[in-house]
Amino acid sequence: MEQNNFLVVKTEVAKLQTMYHEAPRSSSFNFLLLGESGTGKSFLLHTARKPIHLDCFDPGGTKNLIELITKGELIPDIRWEDEDPANPSVFREWETVMKERIRSGYFNHFGTYCLDSSTTWTDAIMNQILKSEGLAGQPPRWAHDYVPQKVKIQNWIKVLMKLPCDFILTGHLEGTKDEVTGRLSYRYMVTGKAQVTIPLLFDEIWVCDPKSTSSGVEYRILTQSNGTYLARSRMAKKGLLKTYEEPNIKAMLKKCGFPTEDKPLFKEEK
Repeated sequence: MEQNNFLVVKTEVAKLQTMYHEAPRSSSFNFLLLGESGTGKSFLLHTARKPIHLDCFDPGGTKNLIELITKGELIPDIRWEDEDPANPSVFREWETVMKERIRSGYFNHFGTYCLDSSTTWTDAIMNQILKSEGLAGQPPRWAHDYVPQKVKIQNWIKVLMKLPCDFILTGHLEGTKDEVTGRLSYRYMVTGKAQVTIPLLFDEIWVCDPKSTSSGVEYRILTQSNGTYLARSRMAKKGLLKTYEEPNIKAMLKKCGFPTEDKPLFKEEK
């Protein structure tokens, strides 16, 4: 009897191990990439696994990515940049398009999916909620509107984390001042308690924290909290990454023993 039980357990363990190693996300990562404008968030995409699909909600967010676009290494979808708060439609259209992309296996052919940025994407969600309540263009009501927005944000991020490629969500920072010490600290800018719950979902929370030097600006990635910024890296906890790293996703993945290979680009046949 004991031997039979062991064989049953062994079979189940083998099945679970196979399921883990064959899962599309077993060799991919998700990143919450935070920082203010001009700190290098978008430029970091040059070092991501390619090809990259970019859903751009930030107006003009692709201007420093022309080289990647020209090479066919980045596929931008900029239809989400323009929204009329009085008659919003962007989030509903994005939601429809994303469901079809996922259903069709679109992301199987990409190394990275980037949503830029959390700030404008969540604004589009709120615009759609207000429209559904007949309040388009008006200020949100706390209990009625922010709670549904938070749920929608969380639900979609969980879906995006299941994509068979790396997932990067860019976001901005919100400062708070300690009343006793007067010290400023910065956290992920998002609705209410989602400021805590959303970061918990991510493997990596990195902050673009450039440093001014005598020779110019030194761009760098903060991987661990330093009292001013909240950052976290499951890779860094193993001692594989330093507190500050050069802004290079592939180099950081390689340090930690993860694959860095790109997938084939969508080049037109001549």
